Amino acid sequence: MSQLDNKVFHALGSDTRVRMLELLDEGEKHISELARMLGISVPVAAKHVKILEEADLVERKIFGKTHVLKPNRENIYLAMNVFAPTKSIEVEKGTTLLDALRGVAAIKVQKKGDREVIVSTDGEEGLYVYEINGEFSEKSVQNCVLDEDTTIEWKKLEPVTKIKLDIHVKE
Repeated sequence: MSQLDNKVFHALGSDTRVRMLELLDEGEKHISELARMLGISVPVAAKHVKILEEADLVERKIFGKTHVLKPNRENIYLAMNVFAPTKSIEVEKGTTLLDALRGVAAIKVQKKGDREVIVSTDGEEGLYVYEINGEFSEKSVQNCVLDEDTTIEWKKLEPVTKIKLDIHVKE
C-alpha cells in the first residue's frame, strides 16, 4: 500500500472528516462554515481539513483571507479502486473480451438495437464500460479481441449526479 493510500485511509478514518466530505459534496464551503455545520471550532475544523488536503481529498481556493474548499472527486473515486477484486484468467489468443468476462463473472447480455450489451455482471444490473491498460475503448466487448497479455478494468457506471439541469423553455 502506498504512502498516499495510507493517508487516504487515515483521512477517511474519522467520522468528522467523512462528514466534511459529505457536506462539501453538496457545494463549496468555507472552513468556518464547515465548523459551524459540524458544531466544532474553526481551529479543529482546520486540522481536519489539513488531513483531508494531505490525502488530496479536498482542494482549497484562497480569495484574500477567505479559504473555500471543495472535494477532489477524482481522487475520492480513485481511492475506492483499491477495493476492486483482481481476477486472473488465461485465454486463447483471439478470444473476445465478452468470452473472457464469462470466464470470471456471471454476465447477462441483452439486445439493444443492433448491438448486444452487458446489462448485468454477477447479478448487479447497470451500465458497464471497460478500460484496456488504463485507456477507454470504443469497441464493444464482442469486438474487443485479446491478442496479448492485458489488464482490463471492468467498471459499472454508477448513477451519480454530476450536474443537475433545471431547464425552462420560453414560449
